[in-house]
Amino acid sequence: MTPIFMLLVLLGVLLAILVVLLIYRSTLEMHEDDQLFLAEGESQMARDQAELQRTLGKVEPAVRWVGALSGVILLAIVGMWVYGGLSQALPK
Repeated sequence: MTPIFMLLVLLGVLLAILVVLLIYRSTLEMHEDDQLFLAEGESQMARDQAELQRTLGKVEPAVRWVGALSGVILLAIVGMWVYGGLSQALPK
């Protein structure tokens, strides 16, 4: 197996994880309220929204890191591909 093939497999796995994280984040955001008007008896809704915010706070950095890592691996693949093409095309 070539290094480019291994990086492509790793990129595929990371992109699958990224898609799952993005879907999970969007389902959490569907349940998020923009404005919340609460009476005294509706404190459970406030706790639910606070828990939702904490969960989103944990998911968002994971989305950023996996997305950035996917971009770096993609750039490495492109760089290796270009280097391999140039090294074959140029005379030695």
